[in-house]
Amino acid sequence: MLYKGDMMKMNKHLSGIVTALTMMLTAFGGTGVSAERTEFTVGFDAEFPPYGYRDDNGEYVGFDLSLAEEVANRRGWTLIKTPIDWDSKDMELETGAIDCIWNGFTIEGRENDYTWSVPYVDNSQVVVVKEDSGISSPSDLAGKVVAVQTDSSALAAFTGENATEENIALYESFASLTQIGDYNSAFLNLDSGAVDAVCLDVGVAKYEVEARDGFVILDVPVASEKYGIGFMKGNTELRDEVQETLFEMLDDGTFARIAEEWELSDNVCLSREETATEVSVSQTADKKKANIGEICLDLLPGIGSSLLIFVLTLLFSLPLGLLFALGNMSKIKPLHWIISLYISIMRGTPLMLQLLVVFFGPYFVFGIQTPAGYRFWAVIIGFVLNYSAYFAEIYRGGIQAVPKGQREAAKILGYSKFQTDLFIIFPQMIRVVLPSVTNEVITLVKDTSLAFAISYAEMFTLAKQTAASNTSVLPLFIAGGFYFIFNFVVALVMKQIEKKMALNK
Repeated sequence: MLYKGDMMKMNKHLSGIVTALTMMLTAFGGTGVSAERTEFTVGFDAEFPPYGYRDDNGEYVGFDLSLAEEVANRRGWTLIKTPIDWDSKDMELETGAIDCIWNGFTIEGRENDYTWSVPYVDNSQVVVVKEDSGISSPSDLAGKVVAVQTDSSALAAFTGENATEENIALYESFASLTQIGDYNSAFLNLDSGAVDAVCLDVGVAKYEVEARDGFVILDVPVASEKYGIGFMKGNTELRDEVQETLFEMLDDGTFARIAEEWELSDNVCLSREETATEVSVSQTADKKKANIGEICLDLLPGIGSSLLIFVLTLLFSLPLGLLFALGNMSKIKPLHWIISLYISIMRGTPLMLQLLVVFFGPYFVFGIQTPAGYRFWAVIIGFVLNYSAYFAEIYRGGIQAVPKGQREAAKILGYSKFQTDLFIIFPQMIRVVLPSVTNEVITLVKDTSLAFAISYAEMFTLAKQTAASNTSVLPLFIAGGFYFIFNFVVALVMKQIEKKMALNK
């Protein structure tokens, strides 16, 4: 039963809670009074010079970031430069993590996906090749391997809904079209001969060609386009504030000065005569919706690739790890030192770095150009070398865990060293190491996603590409579900093996 005093205390507490909530709602605009903006968060690709990148001092700079800095200063905002994964740009925007995408962002083909500013850069898609490649025009790309950035305008120029018939025919003539996460990796692929050409924005192409030796830009562009600033659909208020400030910068010459500083005067096209692309929020329903069945079909090739990496890695690394373990325990000192050093390097450096070394090493170290199919085998070699080192240490621990008395007893019974190892030591070692091996096998399932480091299209890479094209996180969740099911099956199988080994004691 509640007495009067209790009721008074409860009312007092409730009153305090209501007052606090009212203050919070007022502060965040919940009472209808919008809070004044103090920060402006710009999302950009940090590997997209000269529009946005990290300089030698570790600072994020670029033409677009200079424009954003000036806009923020004039508006009294604090600019927050937020590097983003280009595949996840839509999710960053939709969740409110960033206020806009400002980084050489192409309007064409995306008109209905964002609220756009007026165009401010007139840009084209061009092809970069090696000087001695013998490729002088886009038509010479037939039968060649061409690289583009994931979810880029170059990709859309060949495979998008608005791709021209000429570009579609050109795309169909390629040996393959490889999607790569960033342009630095794309040029490493081009330099090593892993791809024959890179298609990208002309501004970026000029920057990269000037910064590197041995590359040329083909005279004929693949497509023309314009850059704008992309805001969340319906956010015309922020768009108008930013756009009006850009016009002020245009009128007083600041825009032209910044363009000149970044050597982009020939590319800019900002004008009050232009009209911002207006799309009503209700049109969002027309956007392509993610379909679970279609997404699963899109991910199917990647699932097969991930499974293949998993199976081949285990097939080769398990026995190779045993050989390394025996070599590490060898009384031959040079052999012991070499294998110990190898294991230390493999366990002490990231698998991603090892994949890059295996893939690019033959060219940059020995000058050997690798064939087109080497990308897959580089993945397998990298994974096998890495996991065999871990299995070697697991095996070594298991062998040393077997009591020395076992060998002495076997010797008394007349067993040879080979027979002792094969029939006595190894069976006991396997029982000891099985739980640790299970952990490594489960880790391998997830590590297959690291193949993206050398642009091999395994399942998670395809999931990110599909998520970007559908502007939905659903493909990532489906990929996560696959990893979970795969690991569940692996754990179940390994548990049954452990039980069987226990019964055979």
